[in-house]
Amino acid sequence: MSLYRNSAWFLKGLTEFTKGAFVSESKNFVEKDLEISVAGRSFMITGANSGIGKAAAMAIAKKGGTIHMVCRNKDKAEEARAEIVKDSGNKEIYVHILDLSETKKVWEFAESFKKKYKTLNVLINNAGCMMTKREDNGEGLEKSFASNSMAVYILIKSLIPLLEKSPDPRVITVSSGGMLVQKLRTGNLQSQRGRYDGTMVYAQNKRQQVVMTEQFAKAHPNIHFSVMHPGWVDTPTIANAMPDFHSSMKERLRTPEQGADTVVWLAVSEAACKSPSGQFYQDRRMVLAHLPLAWTHSSQLEDQKFMSVMDELAKSFQPH
Repeated sequence: MSLYRNSAWFLKGLTEFTKGAFVSESKNFVEKDLEISVAGRSFMITGANSGIGKAAAMAIAKKGGTIHMVCRNKDKAEEARAEIVKDSGNKEIYVHILDLSETKKVWEFAESFKKKYKTLNVLINNAGCMMTKREDNGEGLEKSFASNSMAVYILIKSLIPLLEKSPDPRVITVSSGGMLVQKLRTGNLQSQRGRYDGTMVYAQNKRQQVVMTEQFAKAHPNIHFSVMHPGWVDTPTIANAMPDFHSSMKERLRTPEQGADTVVWLAVSEAACKSPSGQFYQDRRMVLAHLPLAWTHSSQLEDQKFMSVMDELAKSFQPH
């Protein structure tokens, strides 16, 4: 069943994930939370040349933050960088070219970044990949899983030592409300079994990100971990991978800036760190990571098994 045909999820989305819902929720936002300078702090943002990632990079750059844009396409990245520098007046914007679906290269990038830079205050895992048909990368991993799950795991795992020695370290992962219809499938992480439905595979990856965040938060209490749902946002990924949904919902979709609001709040505000680490957020609030009476809960044993599988798989691609 396609994701947006799930009636409970779709009804929840109509009341909570739309542009109108954001406008309504934003009346409760505390404006001074974002009246802050982050000069001297560094932020790595994946997928920073378009959509939510670019909007977050722009907002943080305007607050004085040093931005490391991790992007796949050099021309689009440089174009976005020029726009961010021009609009923010901040020249501390750096482009790094990386395809997150190439697992060994993700390791190599993270390891070389640690050697080159002395601090990283905030890692924002924003880049997303939604496939329309099954494709494996050159290393034999399903591409959605490689980009959305394995790359996020490797970036966090590799950059933890750098984050831990930086002041007020944070890791924010941009998930999706789609994960509300998925239970963690430890025995089918790469969607090897059953019919391939790109939207459901994406939703499974996003559930994996939620569990990953919860588990990393327990293991590394010195870092504030969070995962969030940006709402239904008008981004190139949604337009390309879910054209019917995009065209039917276009007027109700949030702008990239509205989608990025909670990312920025989690990345820069003092208020965000007053909440426990490892939580799921929507519109600057902690929310449940499961629908009421949902079957999507996994056991502690399943969560631990998932992290062990991810660790072993990640290590098999680690450069020596």
